[in-house]
Amino acid sequence: MLKIRHLILSALLLTGCASEPPHHAVKQRNTPLTQAPPSSVNGTWAMFTEDAASHYGVDEKLISAIISVESGGNPGVVSRSNAVGLMQIKASTAGREVYRTLGRRGQPSNAELRDPAKNIDIGTAYIRILQDSALSGIRDPLTLRYATIVSYANGAGALLRTFSRDRERAIAMINAMSPDEFYQHVQNKHPAAQAPRYLWKVTTAYRTI
Repeated sequence: MLKIRHLILSALLLTGCASEPPHHAVKQRNTPLTQAPPSSVNGTWAMFTEDAASHYGVDEKLISAIISVESGGNPGVVSRSNAVGLMQIKASTAGREVYRTLGRRGQPSNAELRDPAKNIDIGTAYIRILQDSALSGIRDPLTLRYATIVSYANGAGALLRTFSRDRERAIAMINAMSPDEFYQHVQNKHPAAQAPRYLWKVTTAYRTI
């Protein structure tokens, strides 16, 4: 079924139903915070986000919101730091981690990451890895979503260190907060200037899907 869906989408792309064909790389700045309507992005790639969300047990709206912010739904985008495709995956970091977790050697190629189905699958697998490892133990679902968003862009380690260098203590401190308190903590304490705006962007996109 996924293969059939992929063939259908490929035909649509070739006839101009997407803004860029998947083989055409468009250089953009790191994490291009695009203005594409999240609902439009969600509808375009639903055939793949549904499958990935179901397979990995990840919130489909979160996948679509990240796609909207990272690439605006353009599967050919490549950032200046070589993050590729819909979910702006770096092969040497997130891609390699997904391969390792799945028992595969090496890392995905740029061609794989420009493929919408594979990009979404790898990006969603990475979200699952974050939630099952570094962010494991965060009890509130909304707080976990916020933590996942920040960790997807800037790493879980940088987030947890704003609480403590000890992971277990950091998780305990997060669990002592309300979601709103955690959100404000990121806004005020995260060392990466991009992180607060990224959290706001993805959260805003999530609410409009």
